[in-house]
Amino acid sequence: MACLPRRPRLARPGRLADQRAFSLVETLVVCGLIATLASLSAGIYVNALKRARITRAIGDLRALDTDIRAFHTRFNRYPTTLAEARMPVPMDPWGSPYVYTDLTERSSRGRARKDGRLNPINADFDLYSVGEDRRTSTPLTAANSKDDVIRAREGAFLGLASEF
Repeated sequence: MACLPRRPRLARPGRLADQRAFSLVETLVVCGLIATLASLSAGIYVNALKRARITRAIGDLRALDTDIRAFHTRFNRYPTTLAEARMPVPMDPWGSPYVYTDLTERSSRGRARKDGRLNPINADFDLYSVGEDRRTSTPLTAANSKDDVIRAREGAFLGLASEF
């Protein structure tokens, strides 16, 4: 007599004995763990995205600073607009134009950015991004200026206004 393969035993009607399934509690625990990990990683991702935008703005300010200084070396004056020094003028990472003010002109000295003691942070020109909230004030200590990415001390400092 030839050996015929065995038929699998049924534990319940329609279910094999060696098949296993997750219970409802096990499935809920796994879903809870996945949701917790996703919320943690979303926060980390948002913070990394903010830092990347700030770093890009600092790089743009450094490049614009170099172009403005080259313009000054060539023509012995600062440009009246950013477009005069560099075409095309980039937008900041939040979609706003970079702000440039030539401080060597008498008419623009009242618009100079100021530190906590209300001293101008630059003597030659101001160059900054209005930041994520797209609002700014002349003093860096104002609440809506904290997220601005600025150039200060004649280019020796590039970074967040809150860190200056």
